[in-house]
Amino acid sequence: MDRAMATRQAAETLALALWAAAGARPVRAIEALASLVVNRAKLAAADAAARLRFAPGAEAAAWPHLLGPVCRAPFLFGCQPAGRAVPEGDPALAICRRIAARAVAGSLPDPTEGATHWHDAGELPGWALGQMPVAETGGLVFYRLPADPAARPQRRAETCAT
Repeated sequence: MDRAMATRQAAETLALALWAAAGARPVRAIEALASLVVNRAKLAAADAAARLRFAPGAEAAAWPHLLGPVCRAPFLFGCQPAGRAVPEGDPALAICRRIAARAVAGSLPDPTEGATHWHDAGELPGWALGQMPVAETGGLVFYRLPADPAARPQRRAETCAT
């Protein structure tokens, strides 16, 4: 697959993940979630241990090419039901595609201050207890958890907002 096709595929994968997880949320929340995916992809590109954590099974690559594996990683976006029809012409999907294109281009500012984890503000998963949020927007709460697995809580460190 050529570089342009891989970039388009990464943007579409990110857009669909954003749409499924946060398409009904405000634009700022979708942008924050896209930034979180970029943060994980950048960490995965820079370090083999982070790649195993955030993009399991992916080979070393530049961060834009790790967006797809990050989106497909367990527990980040577990709310994409199989067989869910993609509504062409859906305004929310169009917004998610524009945000994903900006993220892939590297032109999306990060309002999450480097966050790597998130949850819906209406929930408090066990892994978030005792953790300090770095941002909250559009009903989503963002965290930057320690990179050292020994320093992380001994609970599942990812969740899916529904």
